[in-house]
Amino acid sequence: MTESQLESEPAAAGEIFGDRIDVARRFTASLAAEGELRGLIGPLELPRLWTRHVLNSAIAAPLFHGSVADVGSGAGLPGLVLAIARPDVEWTLIEPMERRVAWLNEQVDSLELPNVRVMRARAEDVGLEFDVVTARAVSALRTLVPITAPLAKDGGELIFLKGHNVDAEITAAQKALKKHKVTDISVEVLGEGILGETTRVFRARVR
Repeated sequence: MTESQLESEPAAAGEIFGDRIDVARRFTASLAAEGELRGLIGPLELPRLWTRHVLNSAIAAPLFHGSVADVGSGAGLPGLVLAIARPDVEWTLIEPMERRVAWLNEQVDSLELPNVRVMRARAEDVGLEFDVVTARAVSALRTLVPITAPLAKDGGELIFLKGHNVDAEITAAQKALKKHKVTDISVEVLGEGILGETTRVFRARVR
């Protein structure tokens, strides 16, 4: 990696992370240095690492509360980023792949994040309930809902970071949404006027 490859820190980073910006910088630097080598991010991601991944995740931080499960944490997007931004929330990062679990544990230790625990498991095997369940870039809603809704407490929330096709995903997932009692569905667009690339968030309740 060279400095020219890694995207410069956008001005919005300080605004979004506030007094946690130094921790966010350390995480982003580690991901830039090791992410491609360890199979966590692709070779084309460095020039947009802050914008497309870190801030895209962090902009949703105000939505979370209580206990949160991040399903398919991978490189720590969004779970580690959100845990950095919201040290007042309890985060459980759920990831089945051993090498990714190792990375997550290393980062939790290095960044000193006492509000985070890492579980090597598939979502279907966790057997716990949370106030909120989140995921980013895991799968389409019709396959994501059946593995995440059971992790939400009665009345708990699903908050998924999604792309531009989220409305089509909702339409295709109607059967799964009904089966798993997912209601109060909405899509929020975050980061307008702050980020060059906004974040679309699927929000719903499980009842």
